[in-house]
Amino acid sequence: MKIKIEKKSILDIESDVIIVNLFEGVKIPGGVTGIVDKAYKGIISNYVIKQEKFDGKYGNIYTLPLPKEGKKLIIAGLGKQKEFTPEKIRDLTAKIVRSIKGTKVVSILHGAGIAGLCPKTCAQMITEGALSGIYAFDKYKSEKTKNQIKEFIIAEIDDKKYKLAKEGITIGTITGEAVNQARDLINESSQYLYPETLADYAVKNSGVKTTVYDKTQIKKMGMNAFLAVGQGSIHEPKLIHMEYKPEKKAKKKIAIIGKGITFDAGGLDLKPPASMLTMRDDMSGAAAVITTMKAISELKPDAEVHAIVAACENMPSGSAYKPGDVIISKTGRTIEIDNTDAEGRVTLADALAYAEELKPDIIIDIATLTGACMVALGSVASGIMGNNEEKIKDFIEVANKAGERFWQLPMFEEYGDSLKSDIADTKNTGGRMGGASAAGIFLSKFIKNTPWIHLDIAGTAFLEQTNSEGVRNATGVGVRSLIKYITQ
Repeated sequence: MKIKIEKKSILDIESDVIIVNLFEGVKIPGGVTGIVDKAYKGIISNYVIKQEKFDGKYGNIYTLPLPKEGKKLIIAGLGKQKEFTPEKIRDLTAKIVRSIKGTKVVSILHGAGIAGLCPKTCAQMITEGALSGIYAFDKYKSEKTKNQIKEFIIAEIDDKKYKLAKEGITIGTITGEAVNQARDLINESSQYLYPETLADYAVKNSGVKTTVYDKTQIKKMGMNAFLAVGQGSIHEPKLIHMEYKPEKKAKKKIAIIGKGITFDAGGLDLKPPASMLTMRDDMSGAAAVITTMKAISELKPDAEVHAIVAACENMPSGSAYKPGDVIISKTGRTIEIDNTDAEGRVTLADALAYAEELKPDIIIDIATLTGACMVALGSVASGIMGNNEEKIKDFIEVANKAGERFWQLPMFEEYGDSLKSDIADTKNTGGRMGGASAAGIFLSKFIKNTPWIHLDIAGTAFLEQTNSEGVRNATGVGVRSLIKYITQ
């Protein structure tokens, strides 16, 4: 689907579908919706509003055929004007796109009229929503998803709004495509996506310089914790390092780390079958950082960015690491394996140490790390922790603008009591209570001096029920926030 803007009246653009909007409680539409209403002899005010009682409540959509034209008119409810936000534009557009049967669609620039929102932001939200709405992972289905939209056009005649909206479409396209690419990676079956193929994907698709290290090289780096997790699999672990450097001097240097467990069986502490079914999603953090780098290569921010993925499978076999093993990590800190299913933090321990050697201004890791975070926050928000309060607050604010929610969880030292070991510096897990915070404490011990943020996306990365955008299964969570944070 191609998304573009045309500097024409919405009535002068050839299309199968026209999309306009209505705030809740409006009886006589104004703006572009009013122009369409008058052109069709009051079809919105006299028929849709008066007779059909369409009230413009947020998320309500009214569709009707236009007389003698063979096209359809969609009126989207925006809800109460004072409660309208850019994020609602994205969600609403996704919903509309999923309902459309047509090849060429023209839309009003939602939010840029009486709502007074920035046209650039509005266009970006429409674009991201349209790309999200059209997404489907039907690679292995005989009958493909039938969405016939080939062109999605935003109509805007005001010169200033047109120019700003055009910029928004560019950013929205790059961001929306990155999210969908992450979804593709996460939804892919682990029989086809494993450390080697994930590394190949990063090399071919990240858009930046990418170095892949094999098992021998990883061993030489002292990354024994990472290697321990992957030693039960027939697939060799891969350390993936992607790097972007701007042409001019970088204003900041950021390292992002994505948990890359391409399948998590739990190791010898085997997961129950039901819990194992969707464990292809345990590389959602890796998917987020790989596709973020692709977006960064196109947006070209004034920041040096390094993305790191320690990719492996956590499988049970005769060579698998065992409960009770003591592993010497890259930092020299020793880890007693209390449970082989708490493997993500073990790989991240070495990845964090590797990232810190690059001397970044900040390290951000993103991981489907703990079921405890899922229990605490459900699928509504992701967890966030770290060692720098100011940077945590900054990230939360940026993520909110990107339409992703993060909720700070505490990292009181008492949460680390359950990680105390009699034979090593730390255990990799402890009791059931406060598990997400204990995992954060564990990771913090492998950071020396660098500001660090930990994002736990266990509850938001893969959904059994559809979210506000209508997305089910892989969500691509974190991509929008990382892109916005890096490019701000």
